[in-house]
Amino acid sequence: MWKGHYALLVMMGVSVGERPIQAASLLPVVARAQQVEEGPYHVDGERTQIVFSVSCLGMSWYRGFLSGVSGELWLDPAHPEKSHVSLKAPVSSIKTTTSEVSSMLMEKSWFAAETYPVAEFVSTQVSSSGPSLATISGNLTMHGVTHPVTLHAHFVGAGENPIDHSYDVGFEAQGTIQRSAFGMTSALPAVGDDVILTVSGVFEKER
Repeated sequence: MWKGHYALLVMMGVSVGERPIQAASLLPVVARAQQVEEGPYHVDGERTQIVFSVSCLGMSWYRGFLSGVSGELWLDPAHPEKSHVSLKAPVSSIKTTTSEVSSMLMEKSWFAAETYPVAEFVSTQVSSSGPSLATISGNLTMHGVTHPVTLHAHFVGAGENPIDHSYDVGFEAQGTIQRSAFGMTSALPAVGDDVILTVSGVFEKER
């Protein structure tokens, strides 16, 4: 599982401290991961996002995202069932296309951010579902309610980060929840009940 893949980094105009790194020196940078490294990782909060998508008036998908994600991953590529992950996201980080909607979502009738400031996912089971694929079962706690959620993940890439030489691994995972199950029923059915969650996660190996 997760063998023989490539992590491709194409970077332009990157700088470290006050010294710029020329794009020509990094293009392309290819890190081959014959075997993704086992061990403990932590979330790279600058590159990890959680995107939510919900039907709006039955005519479009409205999207927003959460940032500032933190968490831990234990990765065992040879025995994926031994892997586990936990993620926390500050509700106050929610951003949408307008500041009015973003602010509204902080209110008591939606996320009640002051009372429930963090959304958290903790895995309970990980299983391989094909080459570079995994099914992650776990519990999502949001708005003071905990429910089981299943995420379908795929491996994106792994290798040495050429900036700070950390060993990084990336996954993307998707699942669907019903917001009403978490006590968020405002504007139903004009705003849909089904919410698609997409986690674009980057994890840095502990040194």
